[in-house]
Parts: sequence; C-alpha cells; structure tokens
Amino acid sequence: MYKIQTLNKISPIGTDIFDKGKYTVSEDCANPDAIMVRSAKMHDMTFGDNLLAIARAGAGVNNIPVERCAQEGICVFNTPGANSNAVKELAICALLLSSRKITEAAAWTASLKGTPDAPKTVEGGKSKFAGPEIAGKTLGIIGLGAIGGKIANAAISLGMKVIGFDPYLSVNSALHIEPDVKVASDINDIYKNSDYITIHMPYTPQTKNTIDAEQIAMMKDGVRLINLARGELINSEAVVKAISEGKVAKYVTDFADDILLGTENVIVLPHLGASTPESEDNCAVMAAEELIDYIENGNIRNSVNLPNASMQAVGTKICVIHKNVPTTIAAITTAVGNEGINIENMFNASKKEFAYTMLDVSGEVTPSVEGKINAVDGVIRVRVLN
Repeated sequence: MYKIQTLNKISPIGTDIFDKGKYTVSEDCANPDAIMVRSAKMHDMTFGDNLLAIARAGAGVNNIPVERCAQEGICVFNTPGANSNAVKELAICALLLSSRKITEAAAWTASLKGTPDAPKTVEGGKSKFAGPEIAGKTLGIIGLGAIGGKIANAAISLGMKVIGFDPYLSVNSALHIEPDVKVASDINDIYKNSDYITIHMPYTPQTKNTIDAEQIAMMKDGVRLINLARGELINSEAVVKAISEGKVAKYVTDFADDILLGTENVIVLPHLGASTPESEDNCAVMAAEELIDYIENGNIRNSVNLPNASMQAVGTKICVIHKNVPTTIAAITTAVGNEGINIENMFNASKKEFAYTMLDVSGEVTPSVEGKINAVDGVIRVRVLN
C-alpha cells in the first residue's frame, strides 16, 4: 500500500483518483511514498528514504527544494497548464483594471453612501475615472507558454495587437497561438513597442527583476504593467519610482509587497491567479495522475528536476536516477548483463546534471542485482517494477 501525504487542502476530485486498494491518502502519515502540495513551505523538511515523488498542484515550485530532491532521488512534478484558463481570465481582468480605473471608481462610489443625491454626484464626478479602451492597443507578453499563449489569443479576439517573446517557445505552444500574434526575437521589442506588458515566466535567480529600471526606461510613456506570475520578476521599487515620474500609468500585480501596498496607481491582488474551483480541480487531477504513472510505471511527465520519460515494458522495468556523467549508463548495463539478464529495450534522457534510465529486461532482478546497480558510481536511486 502506497502512502500519499497532502500538505495542503487538495481537491478531492484529484485525490479520489487514487485506487483505494493500492493507496492511502491523508494529511498525517509517517514516511509517505509521495507528497501532494500546493503552497506549503518544504525547504526545511527532512524527507524519508522511501519518498519517491512530490507533486505540486500548481505551476510554481519555489516552495520545494527542487535541487536537493534530485540529489536524493525524489522526482518533483508540477502541473503546467492546469490553471492556465484561470490565470488567463484574471489577466484579461487586469488589462481592464489597469485602463478604466474601475477599482478607484467603485471605491469612490461606495464612499457616497448616506450622502444626499448620490446619483447626481456620481454623474458629476465620473469624468475623473475615464480611461482608455484596450482595443487597438499593443499588448506585449513575456512568456508564451500555456498561460501566455491563451492570453495572446484572448487579446487578439478583443481587438488588440499582440507581440510575444519566449526564447523557449515549444512547437506545441506555437501551434496553439493565433497567427496574428507577432513573435519577437528580441525581448527589447516588447519593452519598446507595447502599451501594456504582462509577464508569464518562472521565477529563478536568473529571471529575478526581468523588468527593472533599465527595461522601464525603454518603454512608452504611460505603459501599463501586469504581473500575475511571480512578484520577484518585476522590481517593485523601480515600478513605484516610474509611477511617481509618470512613466508607468498603472501596475497590477497578484503579489503583495509592502512597497506597493497603498501606492497610487498600483492594484495589488491577493494571489488570485489560480483561485478558482475549476483550476484547483484541474491541478489536483493532473498531480495525482503524474504520481500514479511514476509510482506504478516509472514514467515521468512534467518533472521540474528530472527529464520527461516514458517507456512500455514487456518484462521487468528497472528505473534508475543517476548523475548525468559519462560511463554511468555503460556501467549500469554491464551490471545487469553480468547477471545474465537480457536488456530488451532501453530509454535514457537527461536534464542538466541529472539523468534517468529505464531498462526493460527479461530475467529475475534479485535484490543482489539491484544492489550492484546501486553501487555504480553516480547512481542515486534504483527502482524495480514488475
């Protein structure tokens, strides 16, 4: 019986996928085989030797020690695209909020409660909340993945011009983007030509402050910025300064920062991007499916620290997580062959400094054989699936 621990409230639509004859799912369990998590901080956690995988029901994995997990042979999954429609809808809302002074107008109107002749006052005061339409304006999108691509298509349907930039644009993502979306080869084209800019990329040390004072200086006067990805992608201090100088007209972000809170022309939302029941269900289902396929079949889909891998096996499947160094694969196959076990099929892939090898073998894989594979220099974890 495999034990799945949930560190946050996970939608039962996802947890119900686990076969109750094979799995137990609970918040409190010792030495789980896998963990499902949303936002719980895991960097200070110690993991048991039998922990096989962690599935993040969402896209960002900043709350998980991804590198340490790889070193300990723990596969970390996320669920890209599962919350993409929810974020897309909020991004379209943010475009309108950044233009039409909707939040300010609503707050002002609410403040008139109890005053005499409020309808007349409203009519007389509405002009100070005028703002431009988005149709015909240019939207720059940094990151054209599952979320950015949907935003691009929605903006086109709303009559906007769209420029996108993504140095890692996949063929699959490109095929789902409307042909009217212009894909730029230089990110500076986004900064120089956009009336609105929205950013949709993962946060890493390399992407921190992707938009800073230098980038803002390239932008049009009156540009409107949207950040529903990660707060660290845009330098808050630079944005506040640019707003005070009139360079940036509005900033809408899903990440609270004391520098931003209470600042005029800044709208801070409480991380609402994926806060829909549909998104939470989708993320939970995808996370559960990833864990089941990995635990039972050794297949990897949407891992952030190991390569994607899938292989059908006729016989016994040996799955090996190891360092991506020369001679390791040869040593693994030699260890198997020396025991008189025939390799019928093999799959290998790498991701940065880590690799994953699957062997479809005929013959009995005894604990002794497993031990000899484990003894190969660079091998981190071995699993034998019958």
